[in-house]
Amino acid sequence: MEDLLSRAASAAARYLEGLDERRVTPTDEAIRHLSELNEPLPEQPTSAEAVLEMLDRIGSPATVATAGGRFFGFVVGGCLPAALAANWLAGAWDQIAGLYVATPIGATLEEVSLRWLLDVLRLPPECGGAFVTGATMASFTALAAARHAVLEQAGWDVEAKGLVGAPPIAIVLSEDAHPSVLKALGLLGLGRETALRVPVDGQGRMRPDAFPSWRGPAIVCMQCGNVNSGAFDPAAEICAIARERGAWLHVDGAFGLWAAASPAYAHLVAGVAGADSWATDAHKWLNVPYDSGLAFVRQARHLNRAMSLAAAYLPQGEHREPSQFVPELSRRARGIEIWAVLRSLGRAGLADLIERTCGHARRFAEGLRAAGYEILNEVVLNQVLVAFGDAAATRLVIGRIQREGVCWCGETNWQGRVAMRISVCSWATTDRDVERSLTSMLAAAKA
Repeated sequence: MEDLLSRAASAAARYLEGLDERRVTPTDEAIRHLSELNEPLPEQPTSAEAVLEMLDRIGSPATVATAGGRFFGFVVGGCLPAALAANWLAGAWDQIAGLYVATPIGATLEEVSLRWLLDVLRLPPECGGAFVTGATMASFTALAAARHAVLEQAGWDVEAKGLVGAPPIAIVLSEDAHPSVLKALGLLGLGRETALRVPVDGQGRMRPDAFPSWRGPAIVCMQCGNVNSGAFDPAAEICAIARERGAWLHVDGAFGLWAAASPAYAHLVAGVAGADSWATDAHKWLNVPYDSGLAFVRQARHLNRAMSLAAAYLPQGEHREPSQFVPELSRRARGIEIWAVLRSLGRAGLADLIERTCGHARRFAEGLRAAGYEILNEVVLNQVLVAFGDAAATRLVIGRIQREGVCWCGETNWQGRVAMRISVCSWATTDRDVERSLTSMLAAAKA
């Protein structure tokens, strides 16, 4: 085992050390070699060493270099050294994170991490928390708690009776809500297409003056960090509307909620702590491995009621039982990596990570604007939208950038305009990465 793990560590180190010089996207040759994996299931065993060698030889060149410093698509962070090392050790521990008795260390680190997260994100310290797979499941989990709470207030036990015959729940969403929230609503039986939609302004922020009216139980969903512009819905005003009308307020803060950890950007989340639930992603700005979503609920009992399960063989001890706050029973111990990163960075290091990457985004915007290209958003955080002319021209530039492989940025549609989206949230991005990428973008645009 020691020899095998040493080989894996050496292969991983070589891979990471080579990211600075390789292209972000794999070569055509590397993609062709993937066909070697399309073979019948072997009849006989293969040594673990041979399996690892094949995986490294064929797989490593065929990756997209999201762990490096020049991938700016999909708001994807890298993986901090402490997080990767903790991930490996946790993999060796092979803990089932559902029960304290099965993993005292996993359950303890979840408790510690939850307390630290609520502190650094400036959320109420009494919140319940769930360590789940990603932002979609985080919103699903928080909205399940919301569904329970608003129907309980109406005298209906949704966990026992289901939705058939339940009082209807009004869902209030931004016209620019992220599709992961819509998916979560669909999974919960609340509908993807039935929500009351709130118009947005030129930056994608919900307009409090345009809120619809409703009657009965209601859930309002707002955003911290529009996935295109990075803009924040006006939390204080929306909180006031939700409170006045007796609605549950949920915050989709997949990446933007982390602004709270930075003294320079915390003003963007002013009023957000007045909500009832929050969803975010640790694999974005906290830079831990996939998958690592987080859900927080102000009143932990609502989260517990929505997610609890019981069986004679499942012990319920005096400690916090992780399985009572998440959809899954069998799951990996994600809290280990989150604890490792927070312990490694500390408050100052996390603030620096956020502020440094936001600074990189501003540099992209300044360089592109100075060259005569149109920046379509107010660069308030880590998102930059740029147009290189009309839709056809912008798509040509994006295609050239992606083919060249110095960096990677994706296409989006922003309020009727085709744009290139630059998302910066990786710890690995350096000033040199930004300048190399900017040079590539400008050369592609000029060509």
